[in-house]
Amino acid sequence: MIIIFEDQSLIVVEKPAGLLSIPDRFSSERENMLDLLREGREEIFTVHRLDRETSGIMVFAKTREAHRVLSMAFENREVTKHYLALVEGQVMEEEGRIDLPIGESLSTPGKMEIKSRGKASLTLYKVLERYKGYTLVEADIQTGRTHQIRVHFAHSGHPLAVDSLYGQREAFFLSEIKLRKFHLGKYQEERPLMIRTTLHSWKLSFNHPETGERMEFESALPKDFAAVLNQLRKWAKPSAPRN
Repeated sequence: MIIIFEDQSLIVVEKPAGLLSIPDRFSSERENMLDLLREGREEIFTVHRLDRETSGIMVFAKTREAHRVLSMAFENREVTKHYLALVEGQVMEEEGRIDLPIGESLSTPGKMEIKSRGKASLTLYKVLERYKGYTLVEADIQTGRTHQIRVHFAHSGHPLAVDSLYGQREAFFLSEIKLRKFHLGKYQEERPLMIRTTLHSWKLSFNHPETGERMEFESALPKDFAAVLNQLRKWAKPSAPRN
């Protein structure tokens, strides 16, 4: 965990992948961001969450008033949240929107799906880079539904490159893109480049709950995600621009 900014009202952090945002309701002893931030501080309030496997920027409130103001800002869509997502396949449109309601799956606990009577969910996206078999997109979520980006892109035929719940893989291996050029020494076993969802909370901007000043924060890609993109750029070069 890295603290990016802190004052009397709020604290902005970079959450590493694999760390819970808040205590697990079934295993409260598991390490999580909220408990870590509460150490040495009087109060910390959760404003929003990231999935355990998602890395990147989060904001927490340090007072009840800041919590109220920031929570209202999220609810009223006054907060801008941009994610980086590596998805499977070639996303056809350079920019687009996915406006589909999301609800809980009745057959698989913990899983979400597109449901006609689900909650309204809107994701705006823009293609940043193209590779053979993959696309890097910037996703701007206008709503904050559970697993929203993962569900929306999976439903559109482009699940995250690594997503054991909605996609095809539990890990990303270099051999998948180097193919015949990939070689291991005798008795060597290939280690994956990435073993969690290819999703990163990249940018977050909001008005300060006390001063009203617009605040903007950006989080660099973690080593695992950056390594995957570097290898894709090297071995799966982007397709030629479409006319």
